[in-house]
Amino acid sequence: MIRSMTAFSHRELTTEHGILSWEIRTVNHRYLDISLRLPEEFRCLENSFREAIQNNLKRGKVECNLRFNAAQGNTNEIRINEPLARALIIACRQLEYITDNPEPLKAVDILRWPGVAQDAPPDMDIVTAHTQALLQDALEDLLETREREGKRLADFIYQRCDQIAEIIVKVRKYRPGIIAAQREKILNRIEELQISPDYNRIEQELVILAQRLDVDEELDRLMAHLDEINEVLERDEPVGRRLDFLMQELNREANTLASKSNDADTTQSAVDLKVMIEQMREQVQNIE
Repeated sequence: MIRSMTAFSHRELTTEHGILSWEIRTVNHRYLDISLRLPEEFRCLENSFREAIQNNLKRGKVECNLRFNAAQGNTNEIRINEPLARALIIACRQLEYITDNPEPLKAVDILRWPGVAQDAPPDMDIVTAHTQALLQDALEDLLETREREGKRLADFIYQRCDQIAEIIVKVRKYRPGIIAAQREKILNRIEELQISPDYNRIEQELVILAQRLDVDEELDRLMAHLDEINEVLERDEPVGRRLDFLMQELNREANTLASKSNDADTTQSAVDLKVMIEQMREQVQNIE
């Protein structure tokens, strides 16, 4: 299954401990490059998150952003900020002494002071389990997006391969006539000059010319590369690098075809080939 390297996924989960959300963006890259942005309380899980990503993705620049908004006031347990409470009590005792106020200090007054009474922290074991499950859900969604886009890219490449194959068939049909016409043109020119040439030498030169203009090998190699591209597209593995190499090979053969051209039709065919190969190469850059 061909996968694109460009995709986006967002997954959010509301729990009793707060709201978790993952955002994952991927773009094309030569290797797998993972960038994680995590809240401080999740830093210890970075290696675990990286491993999960590496198990699902093989290539691409990956940007992952985790957000956690802890729930407020949804617990029956209250934690006391003891250092702050003690400091407040000492301060109140000092004020009682200074003002000679015999009124006893009430605990409820201390609890009203901002920061003294705190909600109990969330159970991080439960939050961690939710976070890891949500990451896997986001990765699966990302893979589905990559596969959908990958299918579109594969269809585009199949289409261009078919068009290139049509050009190859066309060139293969008319090219022998071009070489024959070149031979006839040279012989006619010799007759016009009314000279007595060495026809054995002329035949040797014409054979050399025909060999130099022959493009059967280039056309055969082009077709072989097209067959391999079609085979590679059927593989269930990352094939972007292999396809990129095949694009280079196609372009090399198209350049050779252009260099051997001695007529407008072959030159135009070579240009058309290079245009379609470049279109494929641009798309291949985004395949995992």
